Amino acid sequence: MTKKRITAIIFVCMTAVFAFAQTDSLSASTESTAGATDEKYLNLEPVTVTDCEDASFWKTQMMLDQGVMMIRNLPGNPKQKEEIDSRRLEQERTTRGDEKWLGDNVLAAKVVFFRRGANSFYIRAEKPIPIPGTSKMMSMWVVGRNYNHVLKVILQDFYGNLFELTVGKLNFSGWKRMAVSIPPAIDQVDFHYSTREGIKFVGLKVECDMMEAYGSYYIYFDDIAVETDLYMYDNRDKDDMDDGW
Repeated sequence: MTKKRITAIIFVCMTAVFAFAQTDSLSASTESTAGATDEKYLNLEPVTVTDCEDASFWKTQMMLDQGVMMIRNLPGNPKQKEEIDSRRLEQERTTRGDEKWLGDNVLAAKVVFFRRGANSFYIRAEKPIPIPGTSKMMSMWVVGRNYNHVLKVILQDFYGNLFELTVGKLNFSGWKRMAVSIPPAIDQVDFHYSTREGIKFVGLKVECDMMEAYGSYYIYFDDIAVETDLYMYDNRDKDDMDDGW
């Protein structure tokens, strides 16, 4: 092999190594910038959607041939709420002006099944509850009574379309904080409208396991909340016009 050919091969190898190093450095720099940008413009805050304190705010729905439902408030609250949900409670107490607020009641529902089958029932708000900002996750405190029934939330997107999100199975005892991520497929904003954004909470749905949909079933709820990004909500122009007329 000639000296010129050896020199050429060495030059090509050094050029490739240099190019790879530049690409790797650029990639790391881009990731770092992207992370800083995301952190800068993300303003996640816990927001209470409903504290479940008033049963008259809710209505029940179930097929007439499947069973009957009743709903009421009962005194009490989850003992772990103050520990696990402390950040949201702190903000809720600041808003209410009550340093010790924890809630007095929970929402209780009783279902009496007529027969075993593929039954389901709903607990809906009288009116959909608007949620500010861009919601990332919804959570709630639930007593599921260790059944294999499945809990879902019903949401309304920015354009009024309804979506059901599966929260999880109710096969646990005692109080549990259940949560579900809100996917990007649910439209929460239209960039033509700078004064409006967000989704609406419509209600809850329980799909019953066929082998356990008989007799009487009890379920309890407390403090339905979201983690929502309030950046656009907090930084919109104060003098912008409202398009809701």
